[in-house]
Amino acid sequence: MRNIWTIAKREYNHYFISPIAYVVAFTILLVLGIIFALVIYSSAQNAMYGSTPDISPIIGSFAFLLVLSIPALTMRLLADENRMGTMELLLTAPVRDSELIIGKWLGGLLFILTVVGITFVYPIILNSLVEPGIDQGAMITSYLGLILLAASFLAIGVGISALFSNQVAAFFVTMVALVFLWWLMGFPADYVQKGGEIFRYLDLQSHFQSLGQGKILLSDVVYFLSLIAMGLFTGTMAVETRRWR
Repeated sequence: MRNIWTIAKREYNHYFISPIAYVVAFTILLVLGIIFALVIYSSAQNAMYGSTPDISPIIGSFAFLLVLSIPALTMRLLADENRMGTMELLLTAPVRDSELIIGKWLGGLLFILTVVGITFVYPIILNSLVEPGIDQGAMITSYLGLILLAASFLAIGVGISALFSNQVAAFFVTMVALVFLWWLMGFPADYVQKGGEIFRYLDLQSHFQSLGQGKILLSDVVYFLSLIAMGLFTGTMAVETRRWR
């Protein structure tokens, strides 16, 4: 556990000296700030009709931005180590392959959680504008879904990064994988008569939206945990294969 935390802390600190991380964080917060302002403006215009501001547009937009930004955050985590030859040094250190992968993933997750923490200002403001307040249950499950989504995307990105020594290749493959999971995985469910339920269950958006409705289903949590486990397992196997080359 100490090795995992050491690696995670190193990666987390590295994000704050990386221009890419600052660009990603600034872009996410800027876009969400604009959307938040539009939500407030729209609610003020429709106040006479009993419309109340809702946190769901911000959460949904954040999820969409994660699809586009996570590849930029994970592309260098292991691909850069492979390119620079420092992976061999890490492999000779008294660190297990799984500890290396989990530490890299945890460092990225801590960075995303920092950005998520900043966005808590939005529901706090909304809660002060609405009587008797926004739906606390929906807000909590929405943020839980957002964290699980980010953790899943990061695990997939780390796993793919471990397969490449080129950051650009890792970026594009991760982007394709996330776009497929977010938009295309559930697409065949409406056109396939047999097996449609399988595609519907594999549809990432449906699980994320289910959590946003204020309910926590075991199937949704298991789905995200399975994605995390798959990504971390892929990265561990890639590092172990490199060790024995």
